[in-house]
Amino acid sequence: QVQLVESGGGLVQAGGSLRLSCAASGLTFSRYGMGWSRQAPGKEREFVATISWSGERTYYADSVKGRFTISRDNAKNTVSLQMNSLQPEDTAVYYCAAALGYYGESRAKYSYWGQGTQVTVSV
Repeated sequence: QVQLVESGGGLVQAGGSLRLSCAASGLTFSRYGMGWSRQAPGKEREFVATISWSGERTYYADSVKGRFTISRDNAKNTVSLQMNSLQPEDTAVYYCAAALGYYGESRAKYSYWGQGTQVTVSV
């Protein structure tokens, strides 16, 4: 049984930082591209960052480039998202997702999703 468990969300003031983590189990982690997606109220879910199975390649949405950094530790089966210079528009539920042999933006390619963690950025 595959499980993705996110942690690290919370309330932060604008300009602050948070680090999200996702612990994966039940899959061969090093074969999966991983992504962080977010969904704000009334908006579609969007990927903000993804990383290839080896960690050598990454993708960032324009809205977070230069502020967010995705990383993974294949020895610990974890993927993290360091979020700096947070803004109120970053407020959303953040989801971790896994895709076998893929690390792009297509939600349909991601077979497994976590339950999400809330990030709230106050002004």
